[in-house]
Amino acid sequence: MLSMGLTLTFEDFKKASFSSIICAKDPVPIGVGYLAQYIVKPLLGYGIAKALNLSPALATGLILVSCCPGGQSSNVATYIAHGDVALSVLMTTASTLGAIVMTPLLTKTLAGAYIAVDAKGLAVSTFQVVLVPTLVGVVANEFFHDLVVKFTAWLPLVGVAITTLLCAAPCAQVATVLKAEGVSLLLPVAVLHFAAFTMGYFLSKGLKFNEKTARTVSIETGMQSAALGFALAQKHFPDVMVSVPAAVSVVFMALGGSALAVFWRGRPTTD
Repeated sequence: MLSMGLTLTFEDFKKASFSSIICAKDPVPIGVGYLAQYIVKPLLGYGIAKALNLSPALATGLILVSCCPGGQSSNVATYIAHGDVALSVLMTTASTLGAIVMTPLLTKTLAGAYIAVDAKGLAVSTFQVVLVPTLVGVVANEFFHDLVVKFTAWLPLVGVAITTLLCAAPCAQVATVLKAEGVSLLLPVAVLHFAAFTMGYFLSKGLKFNEKTARTVSIETGMQSAALGFALAQKHFPDVMVSVPAAVSVVFMALGGSALAVFWRGRPTTD
């Protein structure tokens, strides 16, 4: 989140505000992307948990990760896929700002029947993990821009290193559970991401969006901040099984998003 903040300015946050989105030249794709992230994917998580009859802990974990905001990796994937990077950044910023309310609210609403959910605690943690580092990055970029620019060239390398650690650390912490349960834990997460990528794309096509926008909405719908989901699960749910879907999601999201981006990169748009 800090690295994302270092690439943003206060103007980007202004553009991501509700009023600015409404007044934008073409607010529909932004609104659809936001709804896809905070309605389509959470409902997918809930539906998959019900359909596969997951245990309360696994169902809660799957729903939690499906309610998380978009991650910076979606911006990189959009760039590789010849999508609309500006739209991707705007969607990610908007979902990040909305996460403080939407993530705990949706998790409480959809997972509350499975397990006790501390919505207030989730909101505070989301603010601490998501918004604080992002704002620190924005302030640094705004007031120390020349210094930040000097490190910009290193950000992709640092981002890859951090992403690798974020992928490895959660899986390592639940390795015993993954070995014991195997495929039963992988299937729900795989279905969630595949369905999210697919629905994001075809929803956009159904609304007559151009190819670049459709790819962007697809990636934004399928790639959430699973690392945030893992952190929230670890802090607010004593059952380790709640954190398993997020740990698995970190890997599936990275692999699935990268594969999709590379696939689309070989098929340039005509937009």
